[in-house]
Amino acid sequence: MGIFEPCRSIGYITSNVPMSVQRLGTETFVTVSVGKAFQIYNCAKLNLVLIGPQLPKKIRALASYREFTFAAYGSDIAVFKRAHQVATWSNHNAKVSFLLMFGEHIISVDAHGHMFVWAFKGIDQNLAPFGHMKLDDKFFVSCIMHPDTYLNKVLIGSEQGAMQLWNISTKKKIYEFKGWNSPIMSCVSSPALDVVAVGCADGSIHVHNIRYDEELVTFTHSMRGSVTALSFSTDGQPLLASGGSSGVISIWNLEKKRLQSVIKEAHDGSITSLYFFPNEPVMMSSSEDNSIKMWIFDTSDGDPRLLRFRSGHSAPPLCIKFYANGRHILSAGQDRAFRLFSVVQDQQSRELSQRHVSRRAKKLKLKEEEIKLKPVIAFDCAEIRERDWCNVVTCHMDTAQAYVWRLQNFVLGEHILNPCPQNPSPIKVCAISACGNFALLGTACGWIERFNLQSGISRGSYIDMLEPKDCAHDGEVVGVACDSTNTLMISAGYHGDIKVWDFKGCQLKSRWGIGRPIVKINYHRHNGLLAAVVDDYTIQLVDVVNIKLVRKFEGHTDRITDLSFSEDGKWLVSSSMDGSLRIWDVILARQIDAILVDVPITALSLSPNMDMLATTHADKNGVYLWVNQAMFSSAPDVDSFVSGRHVVSIKLPCISSTNDSQVEHSDKLAKASEHKDVPGFAARDKHIPDLVTLSLLPKSQWQSLISLDIIKARNKPIEPPKKPEKAPFFLPAVPSISGEILFEPNKLLEKEKDETSHEGEMFKKVDMPLSRFLYLLKSSAEGDNYASFTDYIKGLSPSNLDMELRMLQIVDDDDQQEYKKPELVSIEQLLDYFIHELSCKNNFEFLQAVIRLFLKIHGETIRQQSQLQDKARKLLDVQCLVWRKVDRLFQSARCVVAFLSNSQI
Repeated sequence: MGIFEPCRSIGYITSNVPMSVQRLGTETFVTVSVGKAFQIYNCAKLNLVLIGPQLPKKIRALASYREFTFAAYGSDIAVFKRAHQVATWSNHNAKVSFLLMFGEHIISVDAHGHMFVWAFKGIDQNLAPFGHMKLDDKFFVSCIMHPDTYLNKVLIGSEQGAMQLWNISTKKKIYEFKGWNSPIMSCVSSPALDVVAVGCADGSIHVHNIRYDEELVTFTHSMRGSVTALSFSTDGQPLLASGGSSGVISIWNLEKKRLQSVIKEAHDGSITSLYFFPNEPVMMSSSEDNSIKMWIFDTSDGDPRLLRFRSGHSAPPLCIKFYANGRHILSAGQDRAFRLFSVVQDQQSRELSQRHVSRRAKKLKLKEEEIKLKPVIAFDCAEIRERDWCNVVTCHMDTAQAYVWRLQNFVLGEHILNPCPQNPSPIKVCAISACGNFALLGTACGWIERFNLQSGISRGSYIDMLEPKDCAHDGEVVGVACDSTNTLMISAGYHGDIKVWDFKGCQLKSRWGIGRPIVKINYHRHNGLLAAVVDDYTIQLVDVVNIKLVRKFEGHTDRITDLSFSEDGKWLVSSSMDGSLRIWDVILARQIDAILVDVPITALSLSPNMDMLATTHADKNGVYLWVNQAMFSSAPDVDSFVSGRHVVSIKLPCISSTNDSQVEHSDKLAKASEHKDVPGFAARDKHIPDLVTLSLLPKSQWQSLISLDIIKARNKPIEPPKKPEKAPFFLPAVPSISGEILFEPNKLLEKEKDETSHEGEMFKKVDMPLSRFLYLLKSSAEGDNYASFTDYIKGLSPSNLDMELRMLQIVDDDDQQEYKKPELVSIEQLLDYFIHELSCKNNFEFLQAVIRLFLKIHGETIRQQSQLQDKARKLLDVQCLVWRKVDRLFQSARCVVAFLSNSQI
């Protein structure tokens, strides 16, 4: 376990697996795959309602029916009821490629041509397939569908171009269609009987009558690529939508047999599925570009328009930065998009507008990619001026202008910053002053210029007269920064020169040379240290006030991609292309932790509260979040987490917060539910693994156990009890020790008293019976079932429970006979009870209070008795283990509590 542990990943919307749409009640939901997990969105607003658990392998096919979701991964099929896995079907010997919902059955097809039919009506009993069919060895399945009104029949397309009709009830092939000399990529049933649409790899669409094997109409895509998705409209309009591998959606009019409209650049990647909502002029599309879009046909010319969408980066991000005190993350990627991701609520994530890109592209008859700004290579932001003017500045690849953004409105700003217009060169670095008024820009030719963000006007340039050219550095500027008081400006050049300037006067104050090329810098405004990444894979820390090298960190074996200071300046986090993430202690001048991931980290950012680390990785479109264990744990220092100079391999954070162990446990619970009527099956075993179960008692009841002495002291009477008034003279009374008035009993009562005293003398001759507390404790220990004892002590008042525990105190100090005393046996049984309940994690908060009271009363006895010390030692080990797990889960829950609250249907 290291300082940073995987939490989850954000920014993933969908993958290349076709989506599955289902209706549940009055709402419609769409299930999509995001790697090894699935997500469910509500189609009304496209908000995320559920995230499935993490599977061992990537999902290859999806199907859904009401509350059930079927996900094929590898050669297995996982069955989920909402987010809980209830069964696993494992009869396939090859990778499962397709899943088809067929009434109350699921049809699965693997890569070797084996087709199984599964019944999921009674999943607990039906873990074996309902039927099995073997396709021809040379028939490679490319799609499968069920023609409407065809009982027990499915239509299967192949990569060879042929198409077969099978009866799953008789397990026989009924008919084989010759095909169209092109691999079949998609197939869908139409509202008309016996008619289907088939999409081929050559871009042709064939509307075919399968009853008579006749061609009705053929359409051909003008764009190159295969037809990957098809869907018919069912709201009365004779429309057929087709999606291609180029990201274009075409709308065909079946009555006029011609192309009606084209949605150019509907997606940036291949379209995986299309779906027309029943009896609605709304269509949904999903693509490999990590997006889902809904289109509505409500315009006068019949062309669709974008209704709503959800999207993430379609290409790996290049740079990220925490914003809004760690609640949001700004991210810029190779897809030319500048995005804001919410760590708390997923629906708040969005792409910043670049001024009506689609409208301008349509007007200029250009592609949207040509209208968008080039990929962002560096940016900086200042939250202090968010409400006043633009507070973000971005540098773009091979662009001589810098752009400003207004995050309050999530739009591109009105100013464009042009440094050195007489000799334009690409801008490489940028920085915003601590006050939020100025932006510093550094170019590839060594020019540094300062701009006012409110007006966009240049406020001076920094020129070193000793340089051969009139510029700040002889070569590319690799970093600029300014201090918190706008007194100093620090810049670094590629050739290893670090210069300190007067911020307002633009005059050079001092310089210092490292001697080797500098790749990147990071400046901490509070401690005045500048971290410079050198091309020899080292990090050098320079005190800019004294111009002195104070630290040098070595350990990376490949190009360092990014680095970041912690908010307090005590830590420095760096990443490299060697796949390592290293944490350096600036004060102790040593590495305190290092982890190794499979995919190299390209950018990182540490939140202002130091509770979370965000990273981006090569060839990954999402943003990965890591939790700082030291911030959420009760450990006294960081040394309990760190691995020192040892590098520990860790897997990347998953999309779902549920790990594999929880998935396995859910499967075990599904099997155990079959035995719910068996006597002795404890209901408490059904709690979620690694979590604790609370007692549901009033807070005052278990808190009073902790402060019982304080309560007794507070309730102690101030004055001694007063003597009661004398009884009337005509009522005979007798004196009593308590001071209460007792009237003289009659002869019958005296007789009962004599009998009671006689019985008491007889009881003295035999052992006193056990109290209910000791009786239940002894019987529970013998049967290893403490449920009745727990219920009894939960029903006791705090004072009564305190009295029961104090009655076990040893009064006689005869050491020779102590091992025979029943009090020691009861104390040992209580220790066994605490160990058992802590291991089961039941009644956690109540049990903690009881243990504290028990140790307060009997701690000295346990210390003196060797036979009790071993039990106490075991109790300590169990207590530490449980608290360690609770601390770890608490840190994750605190980071994603709002996120998980939106993940419930």
